[in-house]
Amino acid sequence: MVRAAVLPAVGSPLEITEIDLPEPGAGQVRVRLTAAGVCHSDLSLTNGTMRVPVPAVLGHEGAGTVVSVGEGVTHVAPGDGVVLNWAPACGKCHACSLGEVWLCADALTGAGAVYAHRSDDGSDLHPGLNVAAFAEETVVAANCVLRAPEGVPLADAALLGCAVLTGYGAVHHSARVREGETVAVFGVGGVGLATLQAARIAGASKIIAVDVSPAKEELARKAGATDYVVASETTAREIRGLTGKQGVDVAVECVGRAVTIRTAWESTRRGGRTTVVGIGGKDQQVTFNALEIFHFGRTLSGCVYGNSDPAKDLPVLAEHIRAGRLDLSALVTEHIALDGIPAAFDNMIAGKGGRALVVF
Repeated sequence: MVRAAVLPAVGSPLEITEIDLPEPGAGQVRVRLTAAGVCHSDLSLTNGTMRVPVPAVLGHEGAGTVVSVGEGVTHVAPGDGVVLNWAPACGKCHACSLGEVWLCADALTGAGAVYAHRSDDGSDLHPGLNVAAFAEETVVAANCVLRAPEGVPLADAALLGCAVLTGYGAVHHSARVREGETVAVFGVGGVGLATLQAARIAGASKIIAVDVSPAKEELARKAGATDYVVASETTAREIRGLTGKQGVDVAVECVGRAVTIRTAWESTRRGGRTTVVGIGGKDQQVTFNALEIFHFGRTLSGCVYGNSDPAKDLPVLAEHIRAGRLDLSALVTEHIALDGIPAAFDNMIAGKGGRALVVF
């Protein structure tokens, strides 16, 4: 038996309870978690913005040590440190054939499986977003684990599984920020802090952080922000004022709200680029008129998982970490236990702090 955070139903509070995990079958790996990040996507699962089968053990950003492997697993062995990959590519669908593995049609099929049972009543449990990282141990498909980079502590490596891949990818793969360009990042949570660092690595000349909380300025500047704007109705005007009345070359939206997406778009120069990382609900409608689309010539694009290929990007991120260009500790504002996750969700809703990290 292991302790885990279970979502019994959409809209219900998490329950910290014991679960029964089976031994890994063919093509599976059992992992003892070292740490797991509390991501906004987990919150989106609890409130129904994103949907997966329930009851489920949530958590998708994690790292740990291999306990045992099933038949046919050869790329990892017991004792290996691994990073969980919650969106493994199938390599066969249309998106994968185009090299767009982050859009794999079958990436989340594992979330529909029954992977464990509650110890108290034997009821079925699904692995939320495939990997069920909010647990002391988990059993996952072999393609959901990647060897942890050498020289990176496992607790830090957990952040590579979502926040850092997403933020780095938004800058380097989606927006493709060039040296000397100006960047605005909307939302200074875990992903936003990773995005700020990625913009600094890209050589952006001005990096403007935007958030509703004045208290996050120090966090933002530590991550690379050169300027800080407290979100208001005049945000786009303030950003243009900081960029010679032109607007930034690139805006990255990490919130997932219609008003923020619209403001990010308005904050870019003519011909500027806006990348939307935040996950919003269906009720969040963003509107544009035909004339402004023509006149401003701006680009608006979505960004899934940083448009990243984890197998290729993890070694790149590891080199940035070892060289001191990427500081994972700057993303974490709180270390918690499993029973601290509900409070971490509350802080997220209130716009407080960066990434909360569950340490086992």
